[in-house]
Amino acid sequence: MVLLLAIACGKTDPDTTIPAGTDGNLATTDGVIPDPPAEDEEDKYLETVFSRDITITFSNEADASVEGDVNGIITVAGNHVTANNTSSEKLRYVLKGSSDNGSFKIYSEKKQAIVLNGLSLTNPDGAVINNQSKKRCFLWVTDESVLSDGMDATYSSVGTEDQKAVVFSEGQLIIGGQANLTVNAKNLVGKNGITSDDYIHFRDAFCTTVECDPCAGHGIKGKDYVRISDGSLFITTHADMKKGIISDDYVLVEGGITTIKVNGGTDYDEEDAEYKGSAGVKADNYFAMTGGVLTIRNTGDGGKGIHAGSYDFDPTDHKVADSYISGGIIDIETKGSEKNDVSAKGIKVGWAIKNGTDDHAKVLANAGNLLIGSGKITVKSTGGEGLESKGCLYISGGEISVTSEADDAINCQGQLDVTGGYVYAYSSANDAMDSNHDMILSGGYVLAICTRGTPELGLDANSEDGYKVYINNGATVVSYGGIEGGFSAAQSVYSFSAAGNAWNALYGSDGYLCAFKSPSSSVSSFAVSAPGLSSGYKNVSVSGSILCGGGWVLDGISGGTPVTLGNYSGGGSGNPGGGFFPGGGGGHRP
Repeated sequence: MVLLLAIACGKTDPDTTIPAGTDGNLATTDGVIPDPPAEDEEDKYLETVFSRDITITFSNEADASVEGDVNGIITVAGNHVTANNTSSEKLRYVLKGSSDNGSFKIYSEKKQAIVLNGLSLTNPDGAVINNQSKKRCFLWVTDESVLSDGMDATYSSVGTEDQKAVVFSEGQLIIGGQANLTVNAKNLVGKNGITSDDYIHFRDAFCTTVECDPCAGHGIKGKDYVRISDGSLFITTHADMKKGIISDDYVLVEGGITTIKVNGGTDYDEEDAEYKGSAGVKADNYFAMTGGVLTIRNTGDGGKGIHAGSYDFDPTDHKVADSYISGGIIDIETKGSEKNDVSAKGIKVGWAIKNGTDDHAKVLANAGNLLIGSGKITVKSTGGEGLESKGCLYISGGEISVTSEADDAINCQGQLDVTGGYVYAYSSANDAMDSNHDMILSGGYVLAICTRGTPELGLDANSEDGYKVYINNGATVVSYGGIEGGFSAAQSVYSFSAAGNAWNALYGSDGYLCAFKSPSSSVSSFAVSAPGLSSGYKNVSVSGSILCGGGWVLDGISGGTPVTLGNYSGGGSGNPGGGFFPGGGGGHRP
């Protein structure tokens, strides 16, 4: 029997039906990171053959001039130029010159390229580049160019035509080149910097700067997806609720250097009847990163660094695909706090619906897993959680360093698995690592620091509902603030009275196993477990590679003072005097 439950979740929208057959853990996955979507071969500008060039020169002193228009497809009204290509030719439009009252619009049956060759163009009334063709459009920059709208631009429509941004395309938009492009979105009517009603692909080496100030719009928006393969991309947005990069489906970063600065706060969304916050990257389906560098700074209240997985993406089943990180460097800092019930987080993946709003409310349905297999991730959150998955969280590799001054450093609604990689989770206000399901540590290196004290923990599973922390053979675990009572371990877990604000080492029969750094002088009593662990050393010296934001070192360890490991049985604050928890206790989850 299928049972649908209507749940009030703070929205006046009546579509709050829980997906059929869910039990509070809708998100399930095998934890295998998928391959990224294949690139469309038609996106290769340098391999595309065009019939010919049409050159348009803009001017503040005269009407725009046109060269190469043998078929008379160009119309000129001052410096507002329109191309209407009804032929089978693939044309390339070369735009140059300067005008403070101009624009370029295209109608076409075939794909085309727009080459910006030292163009400085402002349209005080709307879009500067407006591709009304649903065909692929290349935007290629050969010499430094600047495109701007006006603060009082109204973006008035022509019939049913859209013009949603300074650079707008109905079709696919592929951006690249060898020179800088600056897009200034100044309008106050909520239009964006760059938008496509299909997808946007930053593909070839270039530098693009999108500045939305005081514009009330997003930096970059792609309906189908936004894909960053190459180049340098700088985005700044200032308005409430707005995003640096936003997609109605997915965002994929596979190369290049992307820097996003956001400082907008929360505002009320009339269409969805709820408050929303800003984000560096927002994907309604999933976020993926396989390479490149992504840096996000968000200072707005209710603001997020990366936000993926919307309840409304799939209006029928409300499912979202797994978000994943398999390479590259992510550096996120959020400084805002919760406002209007909109939380501030470094990374948030997925959605969850609860039967209330208090700390003990039960999850009725959820979706959105996060898989981390490689890469270097640094997250700092001043006013909220550092990293949260509303589904499961699987870590099989990479370096993940997450700190929070207001909430959990790492949190997931579903199962939390660590099978490899390096993790450093530090919270001064709540749990360091918290799973509302089982937490299963089977490999890798986990350093969890919770300085808040009881009842918060370094490693916390939802024991109230019968879940546990499992420490399996192969895991290296160091926890300040303790481990949830009733945990299960397949290898011995000890207490270690180490040195605060110093490097300490775990030692085995073959020598030093690893070293970990205590973040302060008051953090010195740890619960520890590792394969072959027999003793500890405090105040060691390290000369090897420092991993995971300064948390771990595996080689180049020397010196120090030996420390005998004590008994540990679970609980908060490291519990150095607790009873011994024997190894071989069947830590693997049944």
